[in-house]
Amino acid sequence: MTQPVFDYIGYDDFLSFVSTLARTVSQDEWKPDFVVGIGRGGLVPAVYMSQMMSIPMLSIDQSAKVPGFADELLVKLATMTKAGQRILIVDDINDSGRTIAGLRRLLRAHETVEDHLRFAVMINNMVSQETVDYAVQTIDRTDDKRWFVFPWEAVNTVETLTGQAQEVPERLG
Repeated sequence: MTQPVFDYIGYDDFLSFVSTLARTVSQDEWKPDFVVGIGRGGLVPAVYMSQMMSIPMLSIDQSAKVPGFADELLVKLATMTKAGQRILIVDDINDSGRTIAGLRRLLRAHETVEDHLRFAVMINNMVSQETVDYAVQTIDRTDDKRWFVFPWEAVNTVETLTGQAQEVPERLG
């Protein structure tokens, strides 16, 4: 099996990414009423963006894969959009697009108002199955096989990171 090539993103680079992302969103005419962090990878960037933009933050955890756990919260988000509130969903990376696709599918099932919904990531894979509204860096997974390690993931052992990377071998090349 292919061994991952780790690209450790240091705190200063993370801070630059999230500051740029917050500034980009703030400069848009579309203004969110809430920042929503997607667990796990979107939680830390969402906290920073919430602080930088002075916008309240909510969170949804998709990472634990507990059946139905996030569904009730997504219904609440859809209801909020129907009431006119604008929701910015934040994740660390749009890689395969599976997370964003799943969120969109569940939100659409509850008739979310899509004009009141945006997605923001620090790193966007241009060949992902999903698109985002805001991104700081764009990669092409066709050629770029780095496994990005964000500061909150750097506490893991190399063995743990390798195991996580090997769960999605199509990203490794």
